[in-house]
Amino acid sequence: MNIIICGAGKVGFSISKQLSAQGHSITVIDQSSEDIKRINDHQDAKGIVGRATLPSVMENAGGKDTDMIIAVTRNDETNMIICQIASSLFNISKKIARIRSKEFLDGKWSKLYNSSNIPIDVIISPEIEVAKSLFRRLEAPGALDNVPFANDKVKMLEIAVKKNCPIINTPLKKLTEKFPDFKANILGAVRKDKFIFLKKNDKMIEGDNVYVVVSSDQLNQILKAFGHEEKIANKIIIIGGGNIGLNLAKLLEQNFEGIRIKIIEKDKSRAEEIATELSSSIVVNGDALDEEILKEANIDEAETVLALTNDDENNIMACVLAEKSGKSKRTIAIVNKSNYSLLQNSLNIDDLVDPRMTTVSRIMEHVHKGTIGSVYSLLDGQYEFIEAKILEKSELLNVKVKDSNLPEDTRVGAVVRKDVVIIPRSDFVFEKDDLVIFIAKREHLKDVESIFSVSSI
Repeated sequence: MNIIICGAGKVGFSISKQLSAQGHSITVIDQSSEDIKRINDHQDAKGIVGRATLPSVMENAGGKDTDMIIAVTRNDETNMIICQIASSLFNISKKIARIRSKEFLDGKWSKLYNSSNIPIDVIISPEIEVAKSLFRRLEAPGALDNVPFANDKVKMLEIAVKKNCPIINTPLKKLTEKFPDFKANILGAVRKDKFIFLKKNDKMIEGDNVYVVVSSDQLNQILKAFGHEEKIANKIIIIGGGNIGLNLAKLLEQNFEGIRIKIIEKDKSRAEEIATELSSSIVVNGDALDEEILKEANIDEAETVLALTNDDENNIMACVLAEKSGKSKRTIAIVNKSNYSLLQNSLNIDDLVDPRMTTVSRIMEHVHKGTIGSVYSLLDGQYEFIEAKILEKSELLNVKVKDSNLPEDTRVGAVVRKDVVIIPRSDFVFEKDDLVIFIAKREHLKDVESIFSVSSI
């Protein structure tokens, strides 16, 4: 598939890297010669320096032969114009745009985005997606991540294995014997920054980040088995009243009755603005690095603190101060620089969230059509959790798991059949319309698509 990516920033770079590794023909356009040089030097992609809103530049990028355009520049209006040009002049069939402005995202203007007006097929709002991701983490307090599949019937949990984990150093086959009724599948773990598939004789060890696919109705039981019995936080402090903080507060107010939320926002006018948009949350105007402001927000009583400003260093410092302020609490920080992850353990921060990867995962969902549903990228796209449907033409139809020709670095986690979640064993037989949740290595995604009879875009 021929794909043009407009914008070579962090998101554009990551998308280009993943798609080119999957065998797609990628062209990246950006005005920054430095960013384009990085593309040309480090990826199997073609980088072009120029303004993507100029028809001549898009023509030079191969617009006439392009199947999809992904507009992820830093400017909403630019992304809109790119999609308009892609449709009007080059008849590009699928157009994805990153849109940040709340004004453009307001539901009352939804008629703006159609083939007759601004032809955008998919709108991605990073701030909304990150807020949803943070909400899912708070929804499952014992998990580092909580990703829904199959209309939320299945969850993919990332769980840290700690010293006090009851099932640490236990072979997986014994867990099956111990918990025969659990609808869960431990697929693998990130160990020393590398993903490994866990087999029935393997054990989980301290320091592993384990990936578990579980029926949603057994989420709490699985977390308990891992030694996590944390309750959903009732007292939450959000540092930073930007779009992420505001959207998260709204989600919490809508879904958790009686929750107490306080938002610390440095800018006075912004603090006043968000206070009018929230029903029960309290907004404190001040600097979260000021101990007096933290006291005013009752930091010592907080159960969870989320630092969500645009400043990585301030987010990290705010979490450090929160941790030292009294009783034990969960701390989560937004960080855009990946090297800060090296400081996580030493600073005792529970979770560092890279908003870039959340946006990338959402965009990757829309690179495929047909039976491919949700997509979750792991380790910068080296592996992907995918949801796909069994069609009549699929090679898996009426085939047992053990007899399937799925690539070696692919593992089936769960199957949803007529709304029932099944953890398939080796003799399980795939049927038409089964929803399959699995993990696959990036290099094998084309083969997997072929097996499922999935076509791109």
